[in-house]
Amino acid sequence: MEQRPARQLVPRITRRLNGAVASYATGDRAVPEETPVAFSYNGTTHAVMMATPSDMEDFAVGFSLSEGIISRLEQIDEINIEDHAEGIDIQIRLAGEAGQDLSDRRRRMAGPVGCGLCGIESIEQALKPVSSVDKVKLELAPDDIAQAVRLLSEIQPLHKETGAVHAAGFYQPGKGIVAAREDVGRHNALDKLAGNLCRSRIEGSSGAIVITSRVSIEMVQKAAIIGASVLIAVSAPTALAIRTAHAAGLTLVALVRGDEFDVFTRPERIPVAAAQIGSDTDEKPQRPHLNPDPAASTLIQSPTVRLVQYG
Repeated sequence: MEQRPARQLVPRITRRLNGAVASYATGDRAVPEETPVAFSYNGTTHAVMMATPSDMEDFAVGFSLSEGIISRLEQIDEINIEDHAEGIDIQIRLAGEAGQDLSDRRRRMAGPVGCGLCGIESIEQALKPVSSVDKVKLELAPDDIAQAVRLLSEIQPLHKETGAVHAAGFYQPGKGIVAAREDVGRHNALDKLAGNLCRSRIEGSSGAIVITSRVSIEMVQKAAIIGASVLIAVSAPTALAIRTAHAAGLTLVALVRGDEFDVFTRPERIPVAAAQIGSDTDEKPQRPHLNPDPAASTLIQSPTVRLVQYG
């Protein structure tokens, strides 16, 4: 299909102030496009998302991975992108057991629903045990954190034009940002990145994920599914995201502002910062005990480590 434009020029009236004097002018402004995107597996629609109409093949693979529909690229036989007047339909043909597993899941979910959340199985699914990245041996320097965010900001063409989309990137020490995707939805951007990494055969354990949004439980879950042991974010995390990162053994770095940042979980993957905290407090950083239940009422099981880059 011919790709839809990811942005549109729209007319606008601007009001600007010069001191106390206001002036008005007309002109065009670039805004991101938002399109309904349906995911259909083996001929049956599974979900519809609002998304930027770009990188649809990456989106198809990444969404399938994050939803647990597939665990590897070979479980997809074919992807067809169908552009209709009302939106885009991504037709995904699953191979063998993956298609049967999805059919079985649909049968389990069928039935009367009264709570508005697709029944208790959907609530359990939302808080499902997260993939563990506890054993991944990746270490970053404080400079890596600042560089990852800076480099991602430099390769966001759609955001530079519109100022209204999120980005997700993959940072490898010594290489920089090796992949990045943008979308109006922060979850979509991360799904597109996941699909691109999978299709490019880039191992998630080889680097860190960098996002321009806040950190919710879904972002942590997606990062762990990708296999990344470090998640770096410009904005703050939720309490449930912190608990989930602990459960996954994932290093969560957030509120990155230039050379400053906060580390909420697993600081030992940033050895210089962890050692500095240890010398400041005359204690070694406490290794958090993995919590198998992200929904547990305790915020975290070890003190949050608040770090500001130094030196």
